[in-house]
Amino acid sequence: MQAWRVHRNGEPSEVMRLEETDRPTPGDGQVLIEVLAANINFPDALLCRGQYQVRPPLPFTPGVEICGRTDDGRRVLATPALPDGGFAQYVVADEVALLPAPESLDDAEAAALHIGYQTGWFGLHRRAHLRAGETLLVHAAAGGVGSAAVQLGKAAGATVIGVVGGAEKAEIATALGCDLVIDRRTEDIVAAVKEATGGRGADVVYDPVGGDAYAKSVKCIAFEGRVIVVGFASGVIPTPGLNHVLVKNYSVLGLHWGLYNTKDPQAVRDCHEELTGLAAEGVIKPLVSERVPMDGAAAAVQRVADGTSTGRIVVLPAGPAR
Repeated sequence: MQAWRVHRNGEPSEVMRLEETDRPTPGDGQVLIEVLAANINFPDALLCRGQYQVRPPLPFTPGVEICGRTDDGRRVLATPALPDGGFAQYVVADEVALLPAPESLDDAEAAALHIGYQTGWFGLHRRAHLRAGETLLVHAAAGGVGSAAVQLGKAAGATVIGVVGGAEKAEIATALGCDLVIDRRTEDIVAAVKEATGGRGADVVYDPVGGDAYAKSVKCIAFEGRVIVVGFASGVIPTPGLNHVLVKNYSVLGLHWGLYNTKDPQAVRDCHEELTGLAAEGVIKPLVSERVPMDGAAAAVQRVADGTSTGRIVVLPAGPAR
């Protein structure tokens, strides 16, 4: 089969190589899956750079979520077992962790429903307990993770403020349903949030960016607000001042979705049922901005790494006909 392999750490476009390799062999409790679509996530770039919290042995294949078909014909969502990730024609995954692919979504959309939307749902509902009528501030609102949070926030009845970088991304965030879009390149985030909320601030902040985004968020957080720390796409990990948390009475919440697979797998399945229902109703729909063939994967991962992409880029190993 064909698979993208990383033999040394570095930028994705420099270290990912498309090679012929053997199909992976399922172990006990695992199943072989033909990859129909592999969604690109920012952690794929971090894996290439050797900066992710999990560091698979070299060489490895990146790709942390797929939509695929099992030998017995089931269309499923899976997180492949590293070091044999999803940018390949076949993967293996744990049988108990497979989720049925929503019938209302095509292969690319289904692949993009998994980690990003699960992260959004757990962050907004399980961690922050977002309530209807509250104000939700979403950073990188036109990106893969942010766009999911925008849709889930609107589905929960929140007023959603999206932060983006540039006019093109502002248009996308508006189309996704943001009630207000702030272009961080030309507008003052703190002033705009305070003006939009009558000085109160945002009740919940969804932050996959870190760095300056976090610093500005805590300047416009509401009384008893909640900041959900999802990731650090900016490359800068914030150092929260606990005196500030105390003085303003807000909470900083971490969200590592992968832990639920081991600590509370039933919650993951329950969340998937909820997301499948919302997708069937048309309330949420992954924003797939690009569907690239197998040979375009490395360049596409680099675009995600550079922050120039919008929505989700999905790799189709068998070509666009799938």
